[in-house]
Amino acid sequence: MSDWEMYAMLLQFSCSNFKSIKEKITFSFLASKDDTYEDELKTFLNHKVLRSAVVYGPNGSGKSNFLNSIGFMKGLIINSINNQPGDLIPQFGHKLNTEDIPTTFNIQFVKNDIRYAYGFSIKNKLVDEEYLYYFPKGRQVKIFERKNNDVKPGDKYKASFELSLDVLKENRLFLSCAANYTNIPEIEQAFLFFKEDIVIYNSEMNNWIEYSMKSIQENEGNKKIFLNILNSLGTGIKDINSKFEKTNVKVTDLPQDMPEVLKSIFVGEANRLNVEVIYDNFTTDLMTEESTGVQKLFEVICPIIDIINNGKILICDEIETSLHESIVWEIVSLFKKARMDKFAQILFTTHDTSLLDSKLFRRDQIWFTELDSNRATDLYSLAEIKNVRKTENLRNGYMLGKYRAMPMKSQNIYSLFNDD
Repeated sequence: MSDWEMYAMLLQFSCSNFKSIKEKITFSFLASKDDTYEDELKTFLNHKVLRSAVVYGPNGSGKSNFLNSIGFMKGLIINSINNQPGDLIPQFGHKLNTEDIPTTFNIQFVKNDIRYAYGFSIKNKLVDEEYLYYFPKGRQVKIFERKNNDVKPGDKYKASFELSLDVLKENRLFLSCAANYTNIPEIEQAFLFFKEDIVIYNSEMNNWIEYSMKSIQENEGNKKIFLNILNSLGTGIKDINSKFEKTNVKVTDLPQDMPEVLKSIFVGEANRLNVEVIYDNFTTDLMTEESTGVQKLFEVICPIIDIINNGKILICDEIETSLHESIVWEIVSLFKKARMDKFAQILFTTHDTSLLDSKLFRRDQIWFTELDSNRATDLYSLAEIKNVRKTENLRNGYMLGKYRAMPMKSQNIYSLFNDD
């Protein structure tokens, strides 16, 4: 298989009954008929695929829940094989739905030039339904369909799932079981799409600095790209020296009031990372002397280099946290200019309206969330709104409420303090 064919793409994702998401919402990386920036799109069969998409909306409208639903799907596929008898699958249904209404996840993606369609539903905290199809030469082929624990393999796979069926339980996804107990290439590729190609980043939970420094130490090319990016952003950083040191943590090194359970975790041999940031006339220690913004650059840039070089899909909630708006612009621009043979993608949420610019995004790359009368999340793209011109000032249109999905207006807040 040629390098051109070795790539992954997210095409479409939908879910229902997950946290604030009540009815089915659907997100798509498939391009509309808009001819803007067509040279940046990837052609797949009869479709053109987008590199990036951004989601706007007021606080509490479901932006994070939408991205969390993708993370939940990924986590369950990777980890449900470990569920033990009696374990229940966490289910976070909408507050207005009854417990017997299923939570559903459906996705279409490309792995190594082949389209796949996969989905499952959870009902009463157990797997209710599940399916996996793929489309060699554009035609649909069933790999399996499942209802409760009854699995119906496709004709090509009827003799392939014996061991997988032996370990299947109502609290395990069949894709998770089959990926571990078969050698079917299509199963493995589908599983690896979730395990390796979708990268979830959450600023409150992820810390990639150690990964970044290891990447720089092991790959001089990555270090050169990283320093070039830092230079283009005007940081003044000329070089980096990083060193991992083995250290032995003793009980006496820990706070006396730390619980014994935690002490047992931290005591022993550990890696200590020292990063020296070199400027023209002085050096600093990254973790103790640099700003949060510079630390954030060290945390995210190297993983982004890896994601772009290897054609992965970055899912990122509130990408602007601790980053200047110009830096976020540059990160999105990196995806716009990334190599076509790997075709990395980014899907992120933000409150930064300076990114609402037709120089950066097509109309079908801009999405919004808002709550309906049932406090349920609605998701829609700017391309679905009529009478939006290609040359329109998108930021002004959004701030004026033309595209809906706006927070409470300031005059409404002021009225709370001026109510006679």
